Amino acid sequence: MPYDDSVPPTRRARPLLLAAALAALCLTTVAGCGGSPDTTDGAGADASPSATPTAPASPSPSPAEPLPRGPLTGRTVVIDPGHNPRNREHTKEINEKVDIGTGRKECDTTGTSTDAGYPEARFTLDVSHRLRELLQAQGARVLLTYDEGRPFGPCIDERARIGNEAKADAVVSVHADGSAVGNRGFHVILPAAVKGGGADTSKIVKSSADLGARIAGHFVRTTGSAPSNYIGGGTGLDTRNDLGGLNLSTVPKVFVECGNMRDPKDAALLTSASWRQKAAQGMADGIADHLKG
Repeated sequence: MPYDDSVPPTRRARPLLLAAALAALCLTTVAGCGGSPDTTDGAGADASPSATPTAPASPSPSPAEPLPRGPLTGRTVVIDPGHNPRNREHTKEINEKVDIGTGRKECDTTGTSTDAGYPEARFTLDVSHRLRELLQAQGARVLLTYDEGRPFGPCIDERARIGNEAKADAVVSVHADGSAVGNRGFHVILPAAVKGGGADTSKIVKSSADLGARIAGHFVRTTGSAPSNYIGGGTGLDTRNDLGGLNLSTVPKVFVECGNMRDPKDAALLTSASWRQKAAQGMADGIADHLKG
């Protein structure tokens, strides 16, 4: 299936009671929101931090023009586009194992793709650009962990470090899953309580859970996609302790798996520019809700 990179339409109206119920459920019962096993997703493999790459860390710079004043003025958001389109050219480097606090994993992976060859790394970068624009319009200072031009990576420890050093108010890592056909829907991955080596999530578990639940609620409303039917028990939330990008974070952070690239119906959404704009809008609304909450 060809994918659409055209300029998306403007945001649509979004009334959906399921979203409010979902967010309320997860905000009041965080312990019940998540805890599912790993899948074949690139984010699961993204679960690792980094050997120092050949290119220096270079988060996307602040815009040249002053940001508009808005409800998120004074707030910093870091967006972490999962994987890198050029990782495929650097398998040796991305396969090097690095410390994630509780063990060692590969620096990164290539991510997944649709059956037609639309790469997760292209999807995540596109959605991240859209999300950045929406947040900047509300006055937020927004950094990307990487943008075009980097040969590979960054590895997961560097991705976490960028958010930490920016003292971000929220970090969102954008992904798409690579599971079996018939597995559909989105889910948001939350950090578990982890302490070991360089990892200590004790100060961010609660705030990250709030961030994730609010994103999940708004994602339902704006995209019309249902929570995952194979992870999270219908909540759209999953808690994991094996992702270096979460383990090493000292600021509120979640991963958003926007859908399953290996399912034809989800792939049709993920390859649509208008749907990707809705996905970015849902995440932006959830982040803003969290920061203003």
